[in-house]
Amino acid sequence: MTTTQQTDETRADAGSGPPAWLPVAAVSVTLVLWASAFVAIRHLGHDFSPGALTLGRTAVASIVLGAVALTRGWVRPSRGEWVRIVVIGFLWFCVYNVALNAGETRVDAGTAAMLLQVAPILIALLAAAFLGERFTPFLAAGLALAFGGVALIGTASSPGGDRDLVGVGLCLVSALVYSISLVLQKPVVGRLPALQVTWLACSVGALCSLPFTGQLVSDTADAPVSSILWTIYLGVFPTAIAFTTYAYALRHMPAGNLGITTYLVPPITIVMGLVFLGETPPTLAYAGGVLALLGVSLARHKPRRSVPETLPA
Repeated sequence: MTTTQQTDETRADAGSGPPAWLPVAAVSVTLVLWASAFVAIRHLGHDFSPGALTLGRTAVASIVLGAVALTRGWVRPSRGEWVRIVVIGFLWFCVYNVALNAGETRVDAGTAAMLLQVAPILIALLAAAFLGERFTPFLAAGLALAFGGVALIGTASSPGGDRDLVGVGLCLVSALVYSISLVLQKPVVGRLPALQVTWLACSVGALCSLPFTGQLVSDTADAPVSSILWTIYLGVFPTAIAFTTYAYALRHMPAGNLGITTYLVPPITIVMGLVFLGETPPTLAYAGGVLALLGVSLARHKPRRSVPETLPA
């Protein structure tokens, strides 16, 4: 074999897929952006009401996602797929965001990120109930551990009364509606491009958030420019860009390995919360967070065919 032939084959092999570091870089960007969303939401709670922030974020994200999705072609959804997309948009991009935004006015960003980590177990439970997937002993044990961790977090977050327990409950509502949305999404993304589904659902979420238009206008008028820019940041980076980089990583990495990386979101969030907000979760909440993550890990002991367990903020 000549040197020229070897060079040609090397180039062909290099062109058969992306460099090994690129998917890792993509998922790293995703995790940092998702973690930053918890911190940004906590910061913006002083200037924007939960509904106004939801509308601002989803409107910006819808515009950016649409600009990308429409350049990649269009697959026409069926009537049943439209119904699912509308439900997903209402639950995931409207209810999820309103509940999380409200929850983070009561609990710190790190605690919120830890509470959202119970979503994979809820997804597995819903998949067992509605998609015919097995309810294993590992899932049962993981469920007990995870919600024991949630109970510890709730205890740690409410030293002065019920106020913080309400915040914990709101974050759990976010985890629940997110889990329902992912299960509903599974058959849709089996035929439609994931980016197109995300864009359509985000647009539905923005439309469902239109009743908060008055609040958004009022809050924007009173908010400093920096907070307005942070709201735009939420729509562009943790939503539009992070979903895109996650989809890219999912194409080039095993879904199981990628799902495990979401365990890094809470510690990244805690560090960012300390650096940018000067706050961290209560000491007992760390123990609850570790217990919850152990429960999620145990529940996922045996691989199941399920939707990718993404945990956006």
